[in-house]
Amino acid sequence: MKYLADLLTLSRFILALVIFYCCFTNSGSAEAVFLMFFAAVLTDAFDGTCAKKWPFPKNKTPKYRKYAALYDMVSDVLLAAAQVLFVTLRINWIVGLIAIIYYVVVCGSIELIVYGKFFGHPDNCTANSLIKKNFPLAKKIVLARRYGYTICLGILNAVTLFATNWPTPIKYIGFTAGCLTFVFTWFFLRQRRKNISRDAVDIEKELTAKSKKTKK
Repeated sequence: MKYLADLLTLSRFILALVIFYCCFTNSGSAEAVFLMFFAAVLTDAFDGTCAKKWPFPKNKTPKYRKYAALYDMVSDVLLAAAQVLFVTLRINWIVGLIAIIYYVVVCGSIELIVYGKFFGHPDNCTANSLIKKNFPLAKKIVLARRYGYTICLGILNAVTLFATNWPTPIKYIGFTAGCLTFVFTWFFLRQRRKNISRDAVDIEKELTAKSKKTKK
């Protein structure tokens, strides 16, 4: 079970590559891509939970696990990019363009402000990053971004769903199931809301300790 989290992350990476393949080869139906993306979202929801529930023993952690946070982030970015590309090329280029602007401009700007790097968290942050200077504000900004990111994912998935040839009742059932999944992953998997990065807890402790010393 201790390898389950890694397998989930790897499966998300593979699913993203398959969606890319469908985009560039003009193959794969909207039905198939919707199911792949839906499955990938579930892996994203539960890989962190599995990693915490079934951790490796401290002295037996595989070397590749040193970069586990980076692997997770790359798979997330690839998945989002694959879905945006599919929607842009195969369904509705206007919706795809809006999603691209949001991901690149809005999310990218927040990364630079909060972490000091466009593609550097969650492993580390720069000394001049907002998370180092004003942790509470940084946490609020990233939380707001996560709301927007989740909504954007939901919209893209809904657009893909309603582009399928499934009967209308099936589409609405799928839409409802998707909404319930997003609600579940957001409100019940608390670690996704509490920690804005892998090292957020350590940074918060560090800043709290410094604050106490300053008061003394």
